[in-house]
Amino acid sequence: MRSTTLKIVLAYVLLCLIWGSTWLAIRAGLESLTPLISSGLRFMIASIGIYVIMRLRGMNLQVDSLAIKLYLIMGIFSFVIAFGLVYWGEQYVPSGLASVLFGVYPFFVAIFSYFFITEERIDKFKTMGMILGFVGIIVIFSDTFGADLSLNVLGMIAIVLSGIIQAANAVLIKKKGKDLNPLSMNFIPMLIAGFALTILGLLFEDLSKIKFDHKAIISVLYLGIFGSILTFTTFYWLMKKINIVLLSLITFITPIVALFLGWFIYNEQLTTENIIGAAMVLFGLLIANLQSFIKPKAVTKNI
Repeated sequence: MRSTTLKIVLAYVLLCLIWGSTWLAIRAGLESLTPLISSGLRFMIASIGIYVIMRLRGMNLQVDSLAIKLYLIMGIFSFVIAFGLVYWGEQYVPSGLASVLFGVYPFFVAIFSYFFITEERIDKFKTMGMILGFVGIIVIFSDTFGADLSLNVLGMIAIVLSGIIQAANAVLIKKKGKDLNPLSMNFIPMLIAGFALTILGLLFEDLSKIKFDHKAIISVLYLGIFGSILTFTTFYWLMKKINIVLLSLITFITPIVALFLGWFIYNEQLTTENIIGAAMVLFGLLIANLQSFIKPKAVTKNI
């Protein structure tokens, strides 16, 4: 039991660190590649890697009717549409504001799970933790909100819509995908996304901007192997182990990781608001998990 708990904690921390670092990897890659081409290549590499792992482990692809439906839903909505919206939206929305807007994800996970997953309890601690974490993200990026919103409204809508779509898909997989292996669960959706996003990029993006230099190669490989294969497989493994609302709170942690990596690698300035907001997010995560540390009172019977 203790070893399982340790694995869950380590997996949670791993997701926070890697998904937090993907912001820098995407930033570096977009200096050489266009958004759709970059994301398409990322998922192509990821799907190939997952296929190799499955073959080495002697795993068969699950192809029952439910699995095929989930593959198509995930491929189209979780990856093609959701990632397409984020990449497109960030052309018009500052990254700090984008992180805040995507913060709707845990709230909609909570809403959808309340209606569709009866066994997922959303207690007062999770609610308080989500609210405090969201406020913390706003505090962290409060100095980036001075943009002319009239020019960014479509980008803002795209990012919020992406968060809502991802939340709906996460709840669907939690409810219907319990029997799917995490590797099998990702292979077909990422393969669909890889082909679709790459083709869309070839059709609609300015290919003259593409340079396959070392930044592009390292970025795509890192995002494909670590930012996709390792993280999404771990994410769906964790989904079977812990409450989905707690899992969704990773969305609040990754911007903090990105913030401190930006300070460490790019010498970006850390402000007082950044420190206070980060503390609020971490405290919110602690509150959200508080129920786990409260032991139920023993029930006594009168004899």
